[in-house]
Amino acid sequence: MKHTKAIFTLLISLVAASMLMAGCGGGTGSSGGADGKTIKIGASAVPHAEILEAAKPLLEQKGIKLEIVEFNDYVQPNLALNSKELDANFFQHKPYLDNFMEEHKDVKLKSVGGIHIAPMGVYSKKVKDLKDLADGAKVSLPNDPTNGGRALLLLAKAGLIKLNPEAGHKATVQDVTDNPKHLQFQEMEAAQIPRSLDDVDAAVINTDYALKVGLVPSKEALILEDSTSPYVNIVAVREGDEERPEIKTLMEVLHSDELKQFILDRYQGAIVPAFTEE
Repeated sequence: MKHTKAIFTLLISLVAASMLMAGCGGGTGSSGGADGKTIKIGASAVPHAEILEAAKPLLEQKGIKLEIVEFNDYVQPNLALNSKELDANFFQHKPYLDNFMEEHKDVKLKSVGGIHIAPMGVYSKKVKDLKDLADGAKVSLPNDPTNGGRALLLLAKAGLIKLNPEAGHKATVQDVTDNPKHLQFQEMEAAQIPRSLDDVDAAVINTDYALKVGLVPSKEALILEDSTSPYVNIVAVREGDEERPEIKTLMEVLHSDELKQFILDRYQGAIVPAFTEE
């Protein structure tokens, strides 16, 4: 009798343990395994984090909680994503990501789609027209290879300089072939350039950093990239994570009509929707 009771007690324990294990393993829910998930995304404050904040309630309706981690530079978000501190990041364009991976061979990231274009612009507190820049004027540029080349291309478009046509988007100041105003280029970290406006004659500023300090690109930039710009801002993930259900759901929300309208209403042309699929 005692032996039978012991066997019965053991069976009850095994069933309870089995039910507990099933409960621990069954939290992914339905909808492609996205329900009940939390995804962590690194982003620049403006406009990327703001766009993600607008996406939060739409994602919650689909069972996904979004955690946003803000960064103030263009290096750490990729390193943090590569080291699995993040599930994705949203701050850069494809040329920058490609160049970053060329310089960091151990970083393996991939774009899962474009969201918007943030036109780079030239700003000044000294002149109202770029043709009025004095001989020897100081111009600040981003010091990272991709955005530095992008800035030089914009100055060339404005007619201030000429570049070696073979340099393309990787142009550096060494590729300047004609500089009639003898502009002096001051290269610095992109995030610091808005602070340089009082000390230089003109500055080439990424729109996210311009917005962050209260500049209005559509009104205050002396020249802006147009809608043909190839520098679409993307969401990046680690290679192999492209098919994760929660990442796919994230992109569906970011490509939704609601988010497109948010971008149009919020930024009034300073940020332009440019949804692309990878």
